[in-house]
Amino acid sequence: MGANARSRLERLSPAQRFMLGSLLILAVGMVVIGAWVTRQIEDGVVDRTAATTALYVDSLVAPPLQDLTESGALSPESVDRLDWLFADTPLGQEVIVFQVWDRTGRIVYSTVPSLVGQQFPVEDELTWALEGEVSADVGDPEGEGKLPPDVPRHDLLEIYSPIRSRGLGEVIGAAEFYFATDALAGDVAAAQRKSWMVVGGASLLIYLLLATFIRRVSNTVRHQQWELSDQVVRLTEVVRQNQELHERVRGAAARTAALNERFLRRFSAELHDGPAQEISLALLRLDHVSALASAAEQHESVKTEMEGELEVIQNSLRRSLKDVRATSSGLLLPHLGTLTVFQTLEHVVRGHQRRTELAAEIVQRDLPAQAPLATKIALYRIIQEALNNAWRHADGAVPTVTVTGSDSRILIEVADPGPGFDPTVAEGSETHLGLVSMRERAESLGGQFRIESSPGKGTRAIATLPLENTGGADA
Repeated sequence: MGANARSRLERLSPAQRFMLGSLLILAVGMVVIGAWVTRQIEDGVVDRTAATTALYVDSLVAPPLQDLTESGALSPESVDRLDWLFADTPLGQEVIVFQVWDRTGRIVYSTVPSLVGQQFPVEDELTWALEGEVSADVGDPEGEGKLPPDVPRHDLLEIYSPIRSRGLGEVIGAAEFYFATDALAGDVAAAQRKSWMVVGGASLLIYLLLATFIRRVSNTVRHQQWELSDQVVRLTEVVRQNQELHERVRGAAARTAALNERFLRRFSAELHDGPAQEISLALLRLDHVSALASAAEQHESVKTEMEGELEVIQNSLRRSLKDVRATSSGLLLPHLGTLTVFQTLEHVVRGHQRRTELAAEIVQRDLPAQAPLATKIALYRIIQEALNNAWRHADGAVPTVTVTGSDSRILIEVADPGPGFDPTVAEGSETHLGLVSMRERAESLGGQFRIESSPGKGTRAIATLPLENTGGADA
């Protein structure tokens, strides 16, 4: 197949290619079936003609051939009778060659006198005739080399018919006669034309029915493909909208975290500038009152009591100021936009150590230089909360902060060898809001968070944060 033909074939639709293949298969099948039917018609016509002719000829030639029952040869009267039949009757005008065989394969009579007495092997159709069967074929007569020039050598209807004795019905010989096939060929050709018309019409009808069925199936499949394509387009649009909505939710969560940090920063400033200043002023005033009380000439006991009360007030206010400053420092998130991931990690661990005087071990592996701001905020707050939990519940045990980076995420693990607890009970309690906060921070960015702990086996807080753009704004 050439390149152009192959290209044209590939441009056809599956239904068109199927119809083309079906046409070729039906054409080949029509030729094969037509040839077989033609052959069957030809054989049937030949066999029917042979049976009819043999019956007709046997009724005429059997009486003169009864001499073979006793002597194995024909009498002169029988020969004359046969010569008359094939010379002066309509039978003789149709029969081209007529021969009589005895059971040994010798020709005892022939319309070609030179063949009388010739011996030939007993085989094929002659054998079947001597066994009592009529056979026919289109062939050449035996001894055709000795036939007169005016006798045809081919396209003859050859018929072998058994010759039976009148009394016992035994086969005493075989008659062989040849007819011209002109009339027979016309009958066969007419039957063949009819058969080809029937086979061709049936094949055409089958093809038309098949084409109609395939066209309907193709239209149905095409309609279903259009519907499926439309559904795929709609589904793709829904997926795109869901993805966009997901990105918006993640961006909103990140922006919420940033706004929360801005709120905490403002709250820290207000706490520092308001209550802390007032407490500082109260301490100064109390210091002045204490000085005045020392200078006044009062009763010794009153003076002692006043000094004791003032000392209590001073100590309480100093502790309050320390707590307010510590709270303000913990709420205030440094500006992380300019810090690297490792600097953010160091900042939160060192800040925890300054506030609690409890050291923590840092382990970092393959950390990226930078990450989205929302990711660094979540890293800072998750580690800060986990260290605070370890400080409150691990009985002074030194926690380990391990942060590992990869192409698309950061893995955070804060572990302490403390007493441990049941995470399922703790996360369901309203008193453990820190765990809920850590989980929400991680999951709002598309990450994950889990606690691994059990009584007496320490605690591991594990969080996974994404490194791709989370949509957060700079805080």
